[in-house]
Amino acid sequence: MTDLSDLGSSAFWRVNPKDSDAQETREWLEAFDALVEAEGRERATYLLRRLLDHARKRRVQLPPVLNTPYRNSVGLADQAQFPGNLDIEQRLSSIVRWNALAMVVRANRAYPELGGHIASYASAADLFEVGFNHFFRAAAAGERKGAAGGDLVYFQPHSATGVYARAFLEGRLSDEQLAHYRRETGVADDAPAASVNLASAHKGLGLSSYPHPWLMPDFWQFPTGSMGLGPIQAIYQARFMKYLAGRGILDTAGRKVWAFAGDGEMDEPESLAGLSLAAREGLDNLIVVVNCNLQRLDGPVRGNGSVIQELEGLYAGAGWNVVKLLWGSDWDSLFARDEDGVLLQRLHETVDGEFQTYAATDGRFNREHFFNKYPELRALVAHMSDDDIDRLRRGGHDPVKIYAAYHTAAQHRGQPTVILAQTKKGYGMGHWGQGRMSTHQQKKLDLEALRAFRERFSLPLSDEDIEQVRFFKPAADAPEMQYLHARRRALGGYLPARSGVAPKLAVPALAQFARILEGSSGREQSTTMVFVQLLAQLLKDPVLGKRIVPIVADEARTFGMQTLFRQIGIYSAFGQLYEPEDHDELLYYREAKDGQILEEGINEAGAVSSWIAAATSYSAHGTPMLPFYAFYSMFGFQRIGDLIWAAADSRSRGFLIGATAGRTTLAGEGLQHQDGASHLSASTIENCVAYDPCFGYELALILQDGMRRMLEAQEDVFYYVTVTNENYAQPPLPAGAEEGILRGMYRLRQSPLGGAFPETGGAKKIPRVRLLGSGAILREALAAADILDEGYGIAADVWAVTSFTELRRDGLECEGWNRAHPDDLRKSWVEQCLGNTGGPVIAASDYVRAVADLIRAWVPGKYVALGTDGFGRSDTRAALRRFFGVDAHSIAKAAVRATQLAD
Repeated sequence: MTDLSDLGSSAFWRVNPKDSDAQETREWLEAFDALVEAEGRERATYLLRRLLDHARKRRVQLPPVLNTPYRNSVGLADQAQFPGNLDIEQRLSSIVRWNALAMVVRANRAYPELGGHIASYASAADLFEVGFNHFFRAAAAGERKGAAGGDLVYFQPHSATGVYARAFLEGRLSDEQLAHYRRETGVADDAPAASVNLASAHKGLGLSSYPHPWLMPDFWQFPTGSMGLGPIQAIYQARFMKYLAGRGILDTAGRKVWAFAGDGEMDEPESLAGLSLAAREGLDNLIVVVNCNLQRLDGPVRGNGSVIQELEGLYAGAGWNVVKLLWGSDWDSLFARDEDGVLLQRLHETVDGEFQTYAATDGRFNREHFFNKYPELRALVAHMSDDDIDRLRRGGHDPVKIYAAYHTAAQHRGQPTVILAQTKKGYGMGHWGQGRMSTHQQKKLDLEALRAFRERFSLPLSDEDIEQVRFFKPAADAPEMQYLHARRRALGGYLPARSGVAPKLAVPALAQFARILEGSSGREQSTTMVFVQLLAQLLKDPVLGKRIVPIVADEARTFGMQTLFRQIGIYSAFGQLYEPEDHDELLYYREAKDGQILEEGINEAGAVSSWIAAATSYSAHGTPMLPFYAFYSMFGFQRIGDLIWAAADSRSRGFLIGATAGRTTLAGEGLQHQDGASHLSASTIENCVAYDPCFGYELALILQDGMRRMLEAQEDVFYYVTVTNENYAQPPLPAGAEEGILRGMYRLRQSPLGGAFPETGGAKKIPRVRLLGSGAILREALAAADILDEGYGIAADVWAVTSFTELRRDGLECEGWNRAHPDDLRKSWVEQCLGNTGGPVIAASDYVRAVADLIRAWVPGKYVALGTDGFGRSDTRAALRRFFGVDAHSIAKAAVRATQLAD
């Protein structure tokens, strides 16, 4: 090992220089101890603060104050007494460990391609088990699953096997389900294609790889498989619980949000994106547990440093309560006897790369390379055998220390808490996996390794059980099983558990939006402003109004939503402690404890995390809410698309409003603000219903039907609706257009030339085209139709396309039906709309041509798709549309060309 004590850059010596006068130092410390004894800790804290202030005045360089010594934050004297039966809990933990391991080993024996993870749960097992046995509260007995009273737990995704293994002991999962880990389709490898029912294929016996509410809707509450998204969603979930309480909608007192993440996961920017918000709003209902096994997939998280010290500085600097859980109970006597601090010094000068090596090696190696470095340290462990040293546990593997840390976190007030728990990756896997660089990829263990695992955890398994890798479940009357069920009964029930049923809410009838359906009577309005009018009207609804959650990411004024500031207020945990600069204006900036708007600042990831919390409130809290998150559409699917996928996985219900949408409507903003692809992204998400309306009446129908589906029918869908800031007259709802608007297209204009010329008797047949326009470009298609009618004698019908995505889904559904029912064929909505008309079809939108191409398979005749492919640019709307070839003249030109080719 490298002697880091000689390196000025080492983690220890950088902040702990050599003591030039040990006697004077001892006198200062003794005086401080006397102060604490005589006047108490509060007085000592006050004097320390005054000393720091005085040192700053004297320009004395201060040491880093956001790091504490590399030992447990909860001292032995302050440690809460462990309330459980430690022996039974450790036996239970060992059984869960075995079943979790057996799931992966069995799956990979049968199908090596399935993969899986053993080492992550091996490191986190005790962290989970102490939570399950003593802290994770479910809904109180008799209450609906997920109702008020239960805690919310975001599980570390690679440790899902352990959660399954515990649910197996609880009787909530069968051994057959465990045997189908990572085999979810219910389809046999050799099943004939004709026998596969795709509609129900995902409902097989298998268990999903990671927490996934879509695939296991009665089990998992939150999807965390995408690294980094769990921590930020947990933060905004905890804040949303405070929001519900602040507005008087739900009593969330006493409930906690627990989030388990890996130390390597903390490098994801989303993991740390909400730290300041959590501290700023005093989210003491939030506990984040970082499993610091010091390893990521390929090697150490911080080989040349200390990730725990680094994370402590980040969290403490942001204002969190930090609890370090580093060493097990066996270390207490060593620290107590370490009068000179040499043990602490040795720990500080050891970098994580070395700690990983110590985890992978035995007591003899640890004695030689760690303890024998200094004579004082060698003497400290002289009474210990190599086996004793090998049994020294890290804090995250000692239930007594874990309980003390959790208890401290649960009792803390005024701040969120992070627990930095040091563990060993692959704990208990011996030289086959513990602490090894390759342990994350370990999916198979040979018989020798399995037998060693049995001995290590004293499992009552026969050699045949080991060879067959059988799951183990004690008899129902066994002490372990009785204890397990008793602990969960005491905590209200079993977790994780999810319910998708919530009270239904009555949605305003379409007739209540009559003013919008009648049009703007010649006045020019943008669809963004129509949306704001609709939102303002919904907020006044006696049933639905208080359930609306408007969310913005610092763009409310851009979207014209400032009218809501005074009407419903902006949520703030502290109210408004200042007089706003614009207080004398009618629409001043008003914050309030019961404010309804969530103003997230310039933080799209935080805003959509807020939206997910509100959009899943029906499940997590048994309280349906209806969030509307309005944002620049360019900063939606492109910037935080992974979180939108998490929203889909979470079975969210709500509206994403892509404002100032499209590539040509935002004009001078240019490349980084112009969106040409969000509808293409939206089309890939199964439960995202995407619309691109042009007119206010379309928007009203879409929002009303979406509310009906989500709040009355309780469908697990969410809507992505794009609106623009371009002003034009809003026409009234055409008669009979309702069905087409919702299904994706309807005929808006029929050419006056239709039937004007005889088609027989030698006269020339009139050429015809069908123009499809979407969103902002629909008006260009209407203008193009006039050009074609008047300038070229080409009859042009115009179809308004509100959703290429819905049209495609309808077409695919018809194809699937027709394959299965050849004697009862159906036509897609596109075919029904265009089948009895003639001529080429020209489709144009403000998005890339691939959006219009979504329906090509069902368009009869020649089909030309126009769009805004390429990078965005700054210019006027007219110039941008001419440049991209989606203005009226470009559409007309494409139509003329298509008719010429058709002839």
